[in-house]
Formats: sequence, structure tokens, C-alpha cells
Amino acid sequence: MTHAEVVVVGSGPSGLATAAALTELGIPTTVLERGPRVGAVWAGRYDGLRFNTSRRASALRGAPFPREFGMFPTRDQYVSYLEDYATRHHVAVELGVTVTRLDQDDEGWLVSTTAGERGCRHVVVATGIYHSPKLPGWATGSPFAGRLLHAADYRNAAPFVGQDVLVVGAGSTGMEIAHQLSVGGARRVRLAIRRPPALLLRTTGGLPADLPVPLFLHLPTRMVDTMLRGMQRATVGDLSAHGLPTATEGAFSRLKADGTGAAIIDKEVLTAIRGGRIECVAAVSSLDADGAIHADGSRTTADAVILATGYTTGLTDLVGHLGVLDETGMPRDRTGSEATPGLRFVGYVFRPGITGYVSSIARRVSREIAADVVSPARAG
Repeated sequence: MTHAEVVVVGSGPSGLATAAALTELGIPTTVLERGPRVGAVWAGRYDGLRFNTSRRASALRGAPFPREFGMFPTRDQYVSYLEDYATRHHVAVELGVTVTRLDQDDEGWLVSTTAGERGCRHVVVATGIYHSPKLPGWATGSPFAGRLLHAADYRNAAPFVGQDVLVVGAGSTGMEIAHQLSVGGARRVRLAIRRPPALLLRTTGGLPADLPVPLFLHLPTRMVDTMLRGMQRATVGDLSAHGLPTATEGAFSRLKADGTGAAIIDKEVLTAIRGGRIECVAAVSSLDADGAIHADGSRTTADAVILATGYTTGLTDLVGHLGVLDETGMPRDRTGSEATPGLRFVGYVFRPGITGYVSSIARRVSREIAADVVSPARAG
């Protein structure tokens, strides 16, 4: 069984930032990544995915995005950025290794993986909030005869040309997928809405909408909710006549509560909704062989149903037996402090521009781990 001082689980921004900071301090650190490349979770998302936050607000500390990436980096640009970051900071990453369980032992931690067991003094879990697809209960074992898939398995509109498609979920992902389908050859596109989202344009007047976010983070939540509601009225308008009611919950309140926040969209999405190319319908309550039955009693026939219903942390199998998770599957401690001796979680926060934020957390975490590793008690 191999042994390392620190094992980091996940090669997204949180894991790489933590490993880079530890490596800089001379602490032997290994990153384990289940996918075939660095940033594999991002690499597996749909074609055309872009950041909702701007380039300046979204980079890791000390590693600005290249100017040629434009205002909002794309999926492929971001993955190449993470790969370059790992190389430049000499981060040791083992690819294709899935961590299945963490257990404490006399020397620290036993890390069970698909490539065998290994021991370490400290473990940092950084697999991310959006790790495992979340499926509604009605989507499991349904009689639907068409194609049923989660947004995690959607890549582009090409397989849906000429089809009637129902997209379930009106967050940023659902809105963007629905628009891609509407311009990519789908015959008909419907968008099922359970909780009307707050809507914000990605850019306004040529400027990114996230410019005031640093200020928002220091203001009372209710005040920010009110400001964002006014911004939506001014830039988006009322879409209730098109089946999309105004959100009743504040965007910032929702972001802090469960990470849903606002749906960040482009003007083209609004045009598609107003023009009927994206039809907004009620929430889905069940599926039958031909399509969906909605909460208002209406029915929709569809060739395909795409579930833009979000993600879970997927941490239960990994650490659920340790008592470190809350009832939602999130770490009880989300600050990067020790959840239990030698175990930390980095990146499990709901906030805009998380990539930049985790850099600060990673530096603090690395200093605390380094202090333990080189302490006189440890050295003796």
C-alpha cells in the first residue's frame, strides 16, 4: 500500500488550487481524478457551455485567463486552462482512479480506490457540488418510450433534429439547452418549469452582469434580492404571458440556500421564448409512454426528454458513514476547516465566481496542513 502526506480527491479548480499550494510549500501531494483528463467533470459537459461569470472574476489566484478567451470562457477553454495550471504548478495527478471510500486508521486515512488502497495523513475532498446527476423520482423506472437523458449526457442538438423535445428545468443549463435545440433543428421545444427562476442577462450594455457581485457579497441578502429584481424588470421584462411567471423568491436568497440563484441567459433566449420557439409549460408530475403529464393536468408528447434537474455532491458513498454530511449531502463544514481530524472539504459553497474564491480557501487549507505535517510533534 502506497503512502503520501496528502491525497486530494478531484482535479477541478478546488482540487488543483489546493494541491498547487501544498506543492509550493513542499508537501508531497497526489491528486486522484476518476476521469481520463484534468478537469474531467467540465470536459464532460455539453458543447457550447460558457461561464456565467466573467473572465476577470473567475480565474484562480495568480493565473489569469488569456485575453483571447473573451469575456466568458468556454468549456474547452476552461479545461485547457486547468490542464495548463496543473502543469505549471507541478501538480501530480493520477488519472482514471476513482476513490470509493475514505476510512480513518491509526496513521491517518485509508483511501480505497479502483487502483487499490493507499494511506495518507490528510485528505482533501474537492469533487465539487455538481458531481452526480440529480433525477426526479418520476424519471426512475418510467414507461416513457422515447429517449430520456440527464443534461450531463447531452452534448449538442444534432441527435434531436426534427424531434419534439421536452427540457425539464429552467435554470441556466435548461434555458441554454432549450435554446440550442430551438436553433439546432428540433421540430418543437418545450421547457417545463417547476420554480420560476430569476432571470438575468449575461451582459448588459456590453458589460458582464457580474460586475457588482463583489459589492453584493457585502450587502444584506434582502437588499441584493431587491436590486436583482429591479435589474430583471429593467433588462428582461415580464414573460408571464409566455408561460414564464416572475420568480417569487429572491435570486440571492435562493443562491445562498441551495445554489440555484438566477438563470443567467443571453438575449437570444428571451427572443426564442417571446417568439414561441421555446414554449414554457408547467412542471412535470409523471411520464407515460408518449411523453409527460404536467402539474396543471395538461399532457405533452415528446420524442425525447432532457432533465436539466441539477446535481448532487455524490459524497454519501465516499464519506456518508463518517457523520460529516448534512441532510442534503453537503459537508457540514464548508469553510475548508477539518471536518474530522485530517479530513477537509474545499469548494462546497454556493456563490458566484467560485473558481476565484476557492483559491483563497486553498491557500489557507494548505498552510494549516503544512503546519501539522512539519510540526515538532510530527517530526519527532
